[in-house]
Amino acid sequence: MKIIIAFLACFFVLVNPTAQAQVQPDNPFPKVIFVTSEGNITVELNREAAPITVANFLRYVAKAQYNETIFHRLVPGFVIQGGGYDADFSDKPSFETIVNEAGNGLLNSYGTIAMARERKPHTATRQFYFNLNDNTSLDPDDGDWGYTVFGRITTGLDVLEKLAALESLPFDEKTGWRDVPATPPVLKRVEIVPQ
Repeated sequence: MKIIIAFLACFFVLVNPTAQAQVQPDNPFPKVIFVTSEGNITVELNREAAPITVANFLRYVAKAQYNETIFHRLVPGFVIQGGGYDADFSDKPSFETIVNEAGNGLLNSYGTIAMARERKPHTATRQFYFNLNDNTSLDPDDGDWGYTVFGRITTGLDVLEKLAALESLPFDEKTGWRDVPATPPVLKRVEIVPQ
């Protein structure tokens, strides 16, 4: 069943030009730079393993939809998550949900980037997270879809460690959320590295 759903989603992306991000379409491993308030992180995306997820992510990048968003969730030793809110914790607009590609062979290991989602497997839109540890609990398992990894940090692990070391509040009274950074770091923009 997972294979059929993934095939249908791939077919939709291939036949629907508006669903595709036309960013370096002939490059299987495009790179992007996350320009953050704590420094820069370069990520190599894996279009071969996660074509739908990479196309979705690059669509947000091409439309500057990650500019001036925050990292709103920090669980020390686990993940730091962002891409969905501005500095006032207002939702940023999202495109449609995408199919879960977690069975692609890429694991939620330290320094990888993956898509955040709701409880249902095919609910990812724009939020992503960086793994701050080898998080095998986020990988697909019997009966569990897992979370789609779609790239890895190539430079800037020191910046990831700076982000990981920020103070995280067990409970934030302003938002009513857990694990909110005391001073949320800002994702100023995501730049596409020329081929």
